[in-house]
Amino acid sequence: MAERGVRAARPPHPRGLRGARRVLVVDDADAIRGYLASLLELQGLEVDTADDGRSALELLESGVAPQVILLDVMMPGLDGLSTLKRIRELDANVPIIMLSVVGKASTIVEAMQLGATDYLNKPFEPDELELVLRRALEVAALRGERDELLESLAEVAASSVWESPALRRVREVIDHIADTDVTVLIQGESGVGKEIVARTIQATSTRRDKPFVKVNCAALPEPLLESELFGYEKGAFTGAGSRKIGKFELAHGGTIFLDEIGEMSPALQAKLLQVLQDSEFTRLGGNKDIRVDVRVVCATNRELVQMVREGGFREDLYFRLNVVNLDIAPLRERREEIPALVEVFLRRYCAKYGRPQRTLSPTLLRAFSRYAFPGNVRELENLVKRIVVLESESSILEELLGGGERSAARAASSFESLLRSIEESAGTVPLREVGRRAALEAERETIERVLHRTHWNRKQAARLLGVSYKTLLQKIRECGLGEGE
Repeated sequence: MAERGVRAARPPHPRGLRGARRVLVVDDADAIRGYLASLLELQGLEVDTADDGRSALELLESGVAPQVILLDVMMPGLDGLSTLKRIRELDANVPIIMLSVVGKASTIVEAMQLGATDYLNKPFEPDELELVLRRALEVAALRGERDELLESLAEVAASSVWESPALRRVREVIDHIADTDVTVLIQGESGVGKEIVARTIQATSTRRDKPFVKVNCAALPEPLLESELFGYEKGAFTGAGSRKIGKFELAHGGTIFLDEIGEMSPALQAKLLQVLQDSEFTRLGGNKDIRVDVRVVCATNRELVQMVREGGFREDLYFRLNVVNLDIAPLRERREEIPALVEVFLRRYCAKYGRPQRTLSPTLLRAFSRYAFPGNVRELENLVKRIVVLESESSILEELLGGGERSAARAASSFESLLRSIEESAGTVPLREVGRRAALEAERETIERVLHRTHWNRKQAARLLGVSYKTLLQKIRECGLGEGE
């Protein structure tokens, strides 16, 4: 019979686990259940307990919704692995930590493949339990973000965004490789929607029901990134109090998305190359090869070909990753998508913040259609979010139009001054010099406007103006432009 834990009457432990409220403990040993319940209640948590797998399933089916489940492997009747499988049919996301006195590698791997979040060997110290609980809650948070992103993906997929010529070509390639496991490299500026493309690849593939695990290679220093990707064994380094399963193992059967791959160090590039070639690796501090079946999708906003030439990225890894290359155009080259994206973001944030559904004024939509969007889709999303939250377009319009109007006024003033100067010196200034001065002033105004639109991102401005970066810098000096102007 399932035993319902009692809400803790004691004050939370000063190191309590924030964000967690309820934990379900499933273990056939009375002493272990009681010990864990007391330990967790001291952390300020509510605890439910069950003495076998069937009782645990009854609790879950009755509506109990734990944030984390601690599940014993060896139990009479419905054992831990069978219970794990049944729980995953009920809830694909709740973090499940397996507990066992038998740390057999085959059992651990099977548990992870069935959807366990982590694995803890008995006996364990309270600090070890707290560590794996924290990690499990981090996984839960990531899955929450994933669900939100999937909702966004569904919204975008339902819109007419994929009908733009630039993305239609991308979608055709995605559909063509849907039933393959080829590695995909997604390139494009920050904010163009590379993650949405990666998730679309997963959603249309034969791995759609398997894990999608994202790793931001720029967010962690090299030692932490290595342990994040490949995991580590207990005692591998100071602070490694228990085994950690890496992202590659968590992604087994599914897809791993390596964002900002261009930021990965050469040492880690070599280890990644080994995984791509052999489908196996070893955890930090371990000596056993772990085989995984994972599709790799990478993304970067850097020019990997240039990095290869300069020695910053391994050529052999580049060719391994670049089996299928998807180059995502910036939003300024996909302006026909803006109305559909605006609709998606308005719907989403009006619902999220409890605001009435609204539409944007024709004036703002025209301003959006002319704006360069250096931050691409992410910048558009943030602008729409601000409009929804503030329930006003005025500040956005001022940003988008104000600078242009001031710039136009300055330009008119500059040309008037030029004309006055020419009138005052009539007959003394050759016509060729008049043309040169007028051309320089027009060039100055054009460069200034483009720099203003790109928020002084000179590389983007050079691309928009169709000149080299070096030429643009020279022109900026010649025109006497500075970022504060």
